[in-house]
Amino acid sequence: MAVHAHPDDESSKGAATSAKYVAEGVEVMVVSCTGGERGDILNPNLAGDPHVLRDMAEVRRHEMAAAAQALGVRHRWLGFVDSGLPEGDPLPPLPPGCFGLEDVETAAAALVRVVREFRPHVMTTYDENGGYPHPDHVMCHKVSVAAFEGAADLERFPGGEPWQPLKLYYNGGFSRERIEVFHRAIVESGGESPFAEWLEQRSDRPERRIDARIRCAEHFEARDRALLAHATQIDPGGFFFRVPRQQQAELWPTEEFELARSAVGTATPEDDLFAGVRAVVGGTAPAPGSAA
Repeated sequence: MAVHAHPDDESSKGAATSAKYVAEGVEVMVVSCTGGERGDILNPNLAGDPHVLRDMAEVRRHEMAAAAQALGVRHRWLGFVDSGLPEGDPLPPLPPGCFGLEDVETAAAALVRVVREFRPHVMTTYDENGGYPHPDHVMCHKVSVAAFEGAADLERFPGGEPWQPLKLYYNGGFSRERIEVFHRAIVESGGESPFAEWLEQRSDRPERRIDARIRCAEHFEARDRALLAHATQIDPGGFFFRVPRQQQAELWPTEEFELARSAVGTATPEDDLFAGVRAVVGGTAPAPGSAA
């Protein structure tokens, strides 16, 4: 089960890993905490599009359905309202009723219901900083951790059959090392790297620990189809696609994760999110109802 803040996050963080496990027969569910209603139009080709401007929420629902199909995953909306990305100094208050202002236990209860229904062995989400400090990403972390720790506790979250996931990972996302590799490749080929400013802005940010590297280059094509399905959010000429897919596969054929919680024995570094799990549940792949 991959828990994300907005539709499109599932396609930019761990998407090829999701597609890899689907191809291996693992049932994978993506949970979107919000509908992305307050997302800006980031694709210049759709700027001013009247259909998008009229009903961003509905457009993003259709985009998410297409992305889920591209990855082969199941999908659930958790039903909370996008907080938007506050900007300014000082930052403006978050809008009333948004996900970032929800009570953590109340929001976690909604995710616990999905966890108890789907019964994943592995969950993925964001680190305590949200991967980047978007209020919905930070809340997604809090809610995911609370659900992982509380899904087996009927006193904390009454209702349904208790279930204990076995491992929780944080998405490695855009590690500095990975971006530096792509940056050098573009510069050495004589191109203008879109990553120079990104690297400068994050020069003093400590790197997260990497505990698992999942080889999934053969599923980069599915990842890219899922990304492009989010047409309002992804510019087809943007930085996601500046390094050719084949070159990406040669330079960096993996996606990375940080192991946050584990109820099974495992040794890091791992090359499988189900390391230690397979011995507990049996077989070469988890039974239906399990997910990455």
